[in-house]
Amino acid sequence: MPNRYKSFFDKFTNFAFVIPALVLFCIFNIYTFLDLFCLSFLKWDGLVGGASQFMGLKNYWAVFQDGIWWSSVWHAILITFLALTLQNLLALLLALCVDKIIRGQTVYKVIFFLPPVLSGIVVGLIWDWIFNGDYGLLNHWLTLLHLDQITRAWLADPLTAIYAVAFIHMWKGFGWGFVILLAGLQNIDMELYEASEMDGASWWSKSRYITIPLMIPIFVIVSILTILGTMQIYDLIVSTTRGGPGYHTEVPITRILHSMHGMQNYGYAAAQGIVFGIILLIVSLGQIHFSKKFKQD
Repeated sequence: MPNRYKSFFDKFTNFAFVIPALVLFCIFNIYTFLDLFCLSFLKWDGLVGGASQFMGLKNYWAVFQDGIWWSSVWHAILITFLALTLQNLLALLLALCVDKIIRGQTVYKVIFFLPPVLSGIVVGLIWDWIFNGDYGLLNHWLTLLHLDQITRAWLADPLTAIYAVAFIHMWKGFGWGFVILLAGLQNIDMELYEASEMDGASWWSKSRYITIPLMIPIFVIVSILTILGTMQIYDLIVSTTRGGPGYHTEVPITRILHSMHGMQNYGYAAAQGIVFGIILLIVSLGQIHFSKKFKQD
């Protein structure tokens, strides 16, 4: 076989391995997105064969005028901010501590990674019992400590409900960041630290010029995963507050589902989904741009 035909055959063979994944990606990602985008310009009740009405940009205009929708977006942003700061800070501190431990690392990895692999519904039900205002474990402990004045129905009080949900989410999710950050720390060449110690570098100098620069790509990955995962929080909301009390814990996913099943307006739900996707895209691109700028500086 001539070399040019052999080269073409090799390239075609390599491409053939990609075709199944490419076909699945086109069907379940590209096609569904285009179908969703087209649906966002219609008014449709979701029934097969049901009449649909072209709405133009009215669905998008309604989204921008929907106060409850933007309130749900704000709730997701608040939970995301708390997760980016407190959750990832806890994950980083635990990763730094475990990285220094020679023995027992596997045990700590299993313990800290256990909450993320639990079902979100199960976690929500457990914490719903802990935060219960009548027989909850938290209020019981507070009563034993003579702190009866601060006991309350944590998930039913408008002042504390969103923060209680955020706490549950952070408890469940910090293990992901812990494992990724620990892997990043353990991939740093120890010779770099040894060389810096020979030059008399302090702990802060080693952290500033070795640990932080080399961990920036890991920080970016953890941040993006945290943003995308937290902004799409759903199962914990359903199993604890169901968006209440009075829309105080509504998030974009619950509002989209309400538009679909409650209002029977799939076109409006599709428009909400498109707007929500654009928000996630902008936040992710901004995070990547900020990290690259920080690394250059």
